[in-house]
Amino acid sequence: MFTGFFYTLRGERVPVTPTEWMTLMDALDRGLAGGTLSGFYYLSRSVLVKSEAYYDRFDMAFKRYFDGVETPDSLASQVANWLEKGLPPLKIGAQDKLPFSDWSLEKLKRDLEERLKSQDGEHHGGSKWIGTGGRSPFGHSGYHPSGVRIGGQSNNQSAVKVAAERRYRDFRQDNILDTRQFELALRKLRQLSKNEEAPQDVLSMDKTIDATCRKGGLLDLVWDRPRKNTVKVVLMMDSGGSMNPYARLCSHLFAAASRMNHFKDIKFYYFHNCIYDRLFKDPFCMAKNSEKTTDVIRSLDGTYRLILVGDASMAPSELLMEGGALDWGVDDNEPGSIWLKRLADHFSHSVWLNPIPESMWPPVGERTYDTIGIIRDIFPMFDLTVEGLDRAVTKLKVNR
Repeated sequence: MFTGFFYTLRGERVPVTPTEWMTLMDALDRGLAGGTLSGFYYLSRSVLVKSEAYYDRFDMAFKRYFDGVETPDSLASQVANWLEKGLPPLKIGAQDKLPFSDWSLEKLKRDLEERLKSQDGEHHGGSKWIGTGGRSPFGHSGYHPSGVRIGGQSNNQSAVKVAAERRYRDFRQDNILDTRQFELALRKLRQLSKNEEAPQDVLSMDKTIDATCRKGGLLDLVWDRPRKNTVKVVLMMDSGGSMNPYARLCSHLFAAASRMNHFKDIKFYYFHNCIYDRLFKDPFCMAKNSEKTTDVIRSLDGTYRLILVGDASMAPSELLMEGGALDWGVDDNEPGSIWLKRLADHFSHSVWLNPIPESMWPPVGERTYDTIGIIRDIFPMFDLTVEGLDRAVTKLKVNR
């Protein structure tokens, strides 16, 4: 039943599992949908959606799969005169509603076309013809568990219409970050400031008193981690060229990160397209304000969390060939990929944030000269969205 809807949800990246789908099927067998499409909408959303972040995706999938239940204006105009004088809305109690059952949108369309060919006037009440009141699947102000409303107003609320309203867009986590969303993004970054790796060498008075009381006065010392944050971050950002469309986004990220006091230390460096023998201290990438990459690696111990930000878009030669750097005078006698691997080997925690949507990246494992794919083989890559930042922060909390 509705197997296509399951795959439509998966296509919209709603994480629906077969177990949850079978739970929904069981709920339908028990009549919990209330015999209406709206009931099915709310039931399926409550069973299949794990987080409000997926409400908007669910609505789009629901609308895409069930769209067309509301009759197009071109059909409605043919019978509008029949429905001008109708019966009052038919009131149906919960006990009179039919249990939910499978139905076919294509069959509804065919049946409506047949009614239009054979019906020659208005009709009210009854269970077959296009009209008002009654239990016909076509018309308005009546009741049918899988009907097509033509004109009038919905009494039981159209699920397709509810889905089309898209009231939950603000909950989405796969939107590219903008200024308004940086506060939420920084909440994700602050997760790194939890001192989870520091030794438990600070005496906790509150916990010691509580533990001693629980043991009837027998002293029980409880040690805790220090409150002082020990997490260190190094942020390396691509500047110029294909990153120009994202310049404002990256500048806000830089400003927000530089104001944060949640880290023990934070360093900033810049590069153009790829990292070679020098890293730059400002986004203009001028040699006079740069450091040797090897010196940066030596000065920063491997416990720094490395975050690289860039679109990973360049000529493959910049990654794979000696002398591949575009900038004149850069002494890159080693391919860019070698330098990236050095960074990945040195820093035990590292991620790459990409402002290009993940849907545009080449598939994992695909043999390609696409530079995004090459860099993904070196660093865990996440798109620069709220959801992507969340997954990146989780990755930064564990070793590669």
